[in-house]
Amino acid sequence: MHNRGEEKDMTFEEALENLERVVDELEKGELALDDTIHKFEEGMKLLKICREKIEEAEMKIEELSGEP
Repeated sequence: MHNRGEEKDMTFEEALENLERVVDELEKGELALDDTIHKFEEGMKLLKICREKIEEAEMKIEELSGEP
């Protein structure tokens, strides 16, 4: 996983691609418990990045369209 500074630089598409990879790995069910927990944590961080990027885009659209 990227360090904190690199996470902020990650694009929505990069975060989503990484999240999909994590989900695929978790769905296979082949990871040890510790690895599963680590992947889950990584997935939650990526999900947060995706949500933040979507919120930023929504705010920008509202700003541009003049909607409150």
